[in-house]
Amino acid sequence: MEKYFNISMPFLRFARNTLIVSCLGLFPLLLLYIALTPGFGAMLLNNGPAFSRFFRQVVTNGLPVVFAINYVSFFLYAASVAKQRDGAVHGRVLLIDLPARVIIFLLLHAVIYFVSADWFGSFGGDHWLALQVVGPTLVRSALFENLSGVYLYATLVSAIPLYATVIDRSLEKGTGRPEWLWGLVYKLPGKLGPIVLALVLFAVFTLVLTGAAAVIVNLQSTWL
Repeated sequence: MEKYFNISMPFLRFARNTLIVSCLGLFPLLLLYIALTPGFGAMLLNNGPAFSRFFRQVVTNGLPVVFAINYVSFFLYAASVAKQRDGAVHGRVLLIDLPARVIIFLLLHAVIYFVSADWFGSFGGDHWLALQVVGPTLVRSALFENLSGVYLYATLVSAIPLYATVIDRSLEKGTGRPEWLWGLVYKLPGKLGPIVLALVLFAVFTLVLTGAAAVIVNLQSTWL
């Protein structure tokens, strides 16, 4: 992973690698979503306009969201690895990454939906309706009930390397580690402990995102 995401790497190369990994994380989940949705695959195969709309949504909504989140996380990962060589512990990057994921996911969806109303006539061309849809859509994303759920879990490809690396480094001997947490994490063989804890942190992110989306829905119902 360090070979492909280095803090000294040129921007375009770093962005290219992020785009490649984002696609690799996104497309298998798209196939899984299509397979799990009854009749969806047949509709895409037999209906050209439906496939065009689906492809457009993935390219204009899914890929930008996944890319943006992954870019931030891979940058934090590269910065953490660079600092790790200096013996520094960077648990603080988790305090940056977790809220950044929530903010980027929410804001980019809102912006893209708003712009899509103009560019593609989505939501009947109604900007307010486009913004109203964001909250309810994201509330269901954690359950993999819509395409936003695909985009959400596609960002795992950046979360796991960053979280596991920071957790592993933070729990090393001589870094002021909490002994109880070290004992809990390293009961599992190899690097499995940090990976499991990284998945727990990702679950926290999904819960916070769902909670934020639910708050938006409640605020909308109050205003309306």
